[in-house]
Amino acid sequence: MRTRKSALSFIAALLILAIVAVGCTPKEETGNNGATNGATNGATNGGASESKVFRMNIHSEPSTLDPALMEDNVSGTLATGIYEGLTRKNENGESIPATAESWVKSEDGKTYTFKIRKDAKWSNGDPVTANDYEFSWKRALDPAVGSTYAYQFYYIVGAQDYNEGKTTNTDAVGIKALDAQTLEVKLVSPTPYFLSLTSFYVYNPVHPSVKDNEAWAADAKTIIGNGPFKMSEWQHNTSIKLVPNENYYDKAQVKFAGVDFTMIAESATELANYETGKLDYTGKPTGEIPAEQIPVLKESKKDEIVTKGIASSYYYQFNTEEVPFNNVKVRKALAMAIDRQAIVESVTMAGEVPSFGFVPPGIIGLKEDYRNEVKDDFFTENVDEAKTLLAEGLAELKLAKFPKVTLTFNTSDGHKKIAEAIVEMWRQNLGIEVGIENQEFAVLLKNRTAMNYQIARAGWGADYNDPMTYLDMFVTGGGQNNTGFASPEYDALIKKANASGDQAERIAAMTEAEKILMEYMPIMPIYYYSNVYMLKPGFKNIFLDYKGDIDYTRGFYEAK
Repeated sequence: MRTRKSALSFIAALLILAIVAVGCTPKEETGNNGATNGATNGATNGGASESKVFRMNIHSEPSTLDPALMEDNVSGTLATGIYEGLTRKNENGESIPATAESWVKSEDGKTYTFKIRKDAKWSNGDPVTANDYEFSWKRALDPAVGSTYAYQFYYIVGAQDYNEGKTTNTDAVGIKALDAQTLEVKLVSPTPYFLSLTSFYVYNPVHPSVKDNEAWAADAKTIIGNGPFKMSEWQHNTSIKLVPNENYYDKAQVKFAGVDFTMIAESATELANYETGKLDYTGKPTGEIPAEQIPVLKESKKDEIVTKGIASSYYYQFNTEEVPFNNVKVRKALAMAIDRQAIVESVTMAGEVPSFGFVPPGIIGLKEDYRNEVKDDFFTENVDEAKTLLAEGLAELKLAKFPKVTLTFNTSDGHKKIAEAIVEMWRQNLGIEVGIENQEFAVLLKNRTAMNYQIARAGWGADYNDPMTYLDMFVTGGGQNNTGFASPEYDALIKKANASGDQAERIAAMTEAEKILMEYMPIMPIYYYSNVYMLKPGFKNIFLDYKGDIDYTRGFYEAK
């Protein structure tokens, strides 16, 4: 059982009462944020399916629409419509045929041979070929491109050496188009989740023309995709419109007349647009329902609101190369001095679960859910111990007091409330002052990558269903490891798990790695996500998968 001192609980209770007291009802704000592309979204006559535009919010401009450079769920949500990998995920998270109509795995599990559909085409009518996949994957590995997700190809023979500049010979990389319809992929070791990776956006293909235009991914006119939709309009920082791709091989299953994305940062405005009929969907993964409204909406809109636990973690990360976060005792003190239960019950209020580890529920372990097999009891909340650790850490750093530091988060009402609650807990429990600063999401991503921060908000969802999708982030020098954390022991455990075909051996190694991660605490777990969203009646076959990504590609509207 986790220990919480009475002082922490008492202070947290006072804090939460203050936060709830300043909550407000969404303003009835209107404007052009919810404008549609002209297709009808009004009432219909009973019972028939109707071609409608599906309208939802993405809280900000996508950081990029180049699959090699994507690293956020706004970009990924758009990629779901515009691009398609060799496979795609169904509602249960299972890999099903997509641009590849079939595949064969060798007996030793180290070679995959994919057959590309003959009727697969780009949105401009060009055929999609195995050569396009070879070009796209090797492009993502090219160190000059700078993909932070290039490491997701390291399972492939020669991929890591090429990405790290140890060789410039692309023929040594185990990705080869045998002919226009056949792609052969050779792996270093059997990788149980490799097939799952082929639906992840960094594995999406790009049209060969991108090599002649560095700015191709910033303009609707130059984005050529192979997915069920294509981009028709991009008003930067305002809206994006998709329309069906008439060259898509499965176009008969694409029922929406289009998909409209607005870019509304304020959760109250987003909800107001939903309630006044300007949006058909509101909430996660790319929008937000005001936390204080969730209990009310569960009563007034019980047929429209959905709460779904997902395999994602919400956490803060420390720049371990900056004082005072270069001291593990300081990092642990901050992690132990907050009340996670108070945060999820009275600040976020969406059914989240307090986290004391990094791998969330919903990820497969040896025989069942990894989080059931490996308990996240790596540390406890304890104010007295946190005070002691902070004092010891500051003494080791020869600091008389805690220095001035800033917690940064991407612009969001929810992130702001969480930050305000946590810095108040640190002030009350540890006697320290921490400033807060919001940044646009693309700016925060760049600053985290450049390690231009002290404490930063972060979240991580699964790229595939295996604990490794969380743990390999923190290998020394990893593309997503922007904390400065480095541990040879940790690296060795990740390497061992990646090289093994024995699931028991893999899980044991990853369990030890997670223990080390929590021992050094370069990140501070806060909670495991639960997505809350609302969907207008009549919309069908729109779902969030196990990791919280939305799939609208086969959605349709059916009037009652």
